[in-house]
Amino acid sequence: MNPDINGLWPALLLPVQPEGMLDTARAIAHAKHMLDCGCDGVTVFGTTGEGPAFSMSERKALLESMLGAGIRADQIVITTTALALPDVIELGRHAVRLGVFRQMLMPPFFFNQPRDAGVVSAYTQVIRAIGDDRLRLVLYHFPAMSTYGFSHEAIAELIGLFPKQVVGIKDSSGDLAHAQGLAKAFPGFSVLVGAEPHVAPVMQVGGSGSINGLANVAPKLMRRVIDQPHAVSAADKKLMLDLLALLAVQPGMPFLGVYKCMLAEQNGDAAWLTMRAPLSPLTALEEESVRQGYRAIGAALANV
Repeated sequence: MNPDINGLWPALLLPVQPEGMLDTARAIAHAKHMLDCGCDGVTVFGTTGEGPAFSMSERKALLESMLGAGIRADQIVITTTALALPDVIELGRHAVRLGVFRQMLMPPFFFNQPRDAGVVSAYTQVIRAIGDDRLRLVLYHFPAMSTYGFSHEAIAELIGLFPKQVVGIKDSSGDLAHAQGLAKAFPGFSVLVGAEPHVAPVMQVGGSGSINGLANVAPKLMRRVIDQPHAVSAADKKLMLDLLALLAVQPGMPFLGVYKCMLAEQNGDAAWLTMRAPLSPLTALEEESVRQGYRAIGAALANV
């Protein structure tokens, strides 16, 4: 596996205060809990962390607070996705100055289906403007959100241009064959899977690990999957599927709201139910359905 990034890096859920501001103390406590449970690090301000909804100043401040609280720079992947390339560059430079070299970046997501040439140009401008060989950039493949899917040709071009800096890709396509194809096509390149049931199959053909949402509520479960992808137990497979089934226990629920509800049920802290607008909390019926479903999983929850 690529030594630059591998293993388990939860896509960190972020707590929000009632007025919509980041709850820094809870965020740091949650990140430390992930590390205490055996995660290799945490991924901050990705989609699961409502990242694009927060300003640059908020994102900078949380990163500084996490480092100030004793979380090491090498335990953080900072997501620098933003609408404007100068903002991406500013966030990237800020992180590098703090020693946070692992960064993840989604392609421009405000124009529909940009061409490979434009996306390669965007990443080229960002990497050159940050101007630090220590940068370790993870491409963020999430076509359902960005409308752009990285082609093998675009990936190969970026690796060729920046072999030190472009070290991996997070595949949030939910397509097992696609993720396996990436792992086979780019040996030595970190392929980090977002879909939890696909982590083990992809690792079996050369994948490097996972950045996923379920690890927020089941870090020990996902740690076991990462550690023994060829020998995931039947009990762990069932537990994973049972937890993921809660995402659809009521139709049309936002997955972030479900994960936050599970976390609130798990640790008895209703503050986790708050979302950053324009996202909104689950309805009372949805919340109760998720809570009941979580409790119904029963004794197996001792192993999450």
